[in-house]
Amino acid sequence: MDSEELRTRLLKPDVISGSEILLRSLLLEGVECVFGYPGGAVLYIYDAMHGNPDFKHLLTRHEQGAIHAADGYARSTGKVGVCIATSGPGATNLVTGIATAYMDSVPLVVITGNVATTFIGTDAFQEADITGITMPITKHSYLVRDVKDLAKTIREAFHIANTGRKGPVLIDIPKDVSSHLTEFRYPEEVGIRGYNPTVMPNKGQVNKLLQAIEEAERPVILAGGGVVYAGAHEELLEFAQKTRIPVTTTLLGLGGFPSGNDLWMGMPGMHGTWTANTALQNCDLLIGIGARFDDRVTMKVSAFAPKAKIAHIDVDPAEIGKTVPTAIPCVGDVKMVLELANQKAKPAKSEAWIKQVNEWKTEHPLSYKDSEEELKPQWVVEMIHRQTNGDAFVTTDVGQHQMWAAQYYRFNHPRRWISSGGLGTMGFGFPSAIGVQVANPDATVVSINGDGGMQMCSQELAICAIHNIPVKIAVLNNQVLGMVRQWQEIIHGQRFSHIDLAGSPDFVKLAEAYGVKGLRASNKEEAEAAWQEAMNTPGPVLVEFVVRRDENVYPMVQAGTSISEMIMGDAE
Repeated sequence: MDSEELRTRLLKPDVISGSEILLRSLLLEGVECVFGYPGGAVLYIYDAMHGNPDFKHLLTRHEQGAIHAADGYARSTGKVGVCIATSGPGATNLVTGIATAYMDSVPLVVITGNVATTFIGTDAFQEADITGITMPITKHSYLVRDVKDLAKTIREAFHIANTGRKGPVLIDIPKDVSSHLTEFRYPEEVGIRGYNPTVMPNKGQVNKLLQAIEEAERPVILAGGGVVYAGAHEELLEFAQKTRIPVTTTLLGLGGFPSGNDLWMGMPGMHGTWTANTALQNCDLLIGIGARFDDRVTMKVSAFAPKAKIAHIDVDPAEIGKTVPTAIPCVGDVKMVLELANQKAKPAKSEAWIKQVNEWKTEHPLSYKDSEEELKPQWVVEMIHRQTNGDAFVTTDVGQHQMWAAQYYRFNHPRRWISSGGLGTMGFGFPSAIGVQVANPDATVVSINGDGGMQMCSQELAICAIHNIPVKIAVLNNQVLGMVRQWQEIIHGQRFSHIDLAGSPDFVKLAEAYGVKGLRASNKEEAEAAWQEAMNTPGPVLVEFVVRRDENVYPMVQAGTSISEMIMGDAE
């Protein structure tokens, strides 16, 4: 059945249950796969899935795995990710994933079951006020008390999740609502009073920005995840080339500007490049584009970009001036703002500045002391980049492995870098890679993990084996909570407290226990061979890289200090 035939059949105004309304509505929204875990309050919904050939559902092994997979699906495609869980503990197990998506502006529709409406507020079995619990970490939330409101609610939820500043929307469906019958009518249009995000830019503000660029001698563009989410990577490249402005991309902005371009300076902030941080501290015009001036970028705010007039392009007006004083605000969709700016953009007076920036890049590149005796994690990431031709989707957790992946895997395309930025969620990387692979079945998907975070989500190996989801999993095993150890070494006088991960499982045997091929490497020759074997294997593979325990991420800026105060480590 083609898509038009399916749509016509789905829109038929039948009298159906709330559960069937949910499934039809999700299909009409173009949902290709739902990630979930059943339970008592969603049994009617799962019963409606039975025998439905049009609806695809992937059973994860933990609710958090489901929402992280939906998150990876959304980040890699720009579509809305969807997950389902039952009431009570099923719903609360989604909280970390909801917060992860909220902090990083990822569009999700999160569906939870609840006890029947007659039992709400009675402390019934597996009852939790999930709308109340998640109110601070959702863009909007619904408790559907009448089945007649369900279709309209779902339509609104998808609209809210994927417009303006994107984010997660929660729909809580009591059990009786999922079983009640009503005539199905899906609204063609959405009109929500009070919700009208500003997407069209103010031409006067854009002209002010262009005037400031023409007068600037040392301009810098700080490009964030908003560039990627708006699909504005081509417009940003055109803008930077027309204005001749060097570009630094935040952690979530990686891939929004090609790393191979001469104007790219690398990542800024706590573990940013010497060039990017030095340029930020010496620029006379700083243009933030789809970036929220996070504390890991600015570090000591009072000492951040002290010589710069700051312009800020963002779809969320609440971000303008929130952290740094903004002289030129431009509220609107990043893609639309840049399209308008590119019509009149002229070069800055920046040629001498570009020459200086290029000299800094030559004099202070990212570097580490390599070893022929020990396996260095930076080298492992470089090797993975080389063997995948820099064209893989890469997911990570949070910590040292995340920073090494961000530094040494060079991204030239948007939506290829999938990482928990704002919340910094351990256990995110591997389940999100499953969602990425489901969304991009023919692509190479690599999940780079630490040995700590991998143990928070290893149960999801089961679904890779069962469904032959060919994610390539790299575990950088240093047998320690690496980033915590680094802070304890540098900031806390080498007083190492509760960081030892000795006693962790044999990751090769763990993978094999789930039916996934496991490999191990402890030197360069073994690493090259193991990763090549992984790449040549059609299904999922886990490769454990035994890396140096005491390796640190450099450059590093300590909390509370200026980004000028970089510890260069091995490079010093």
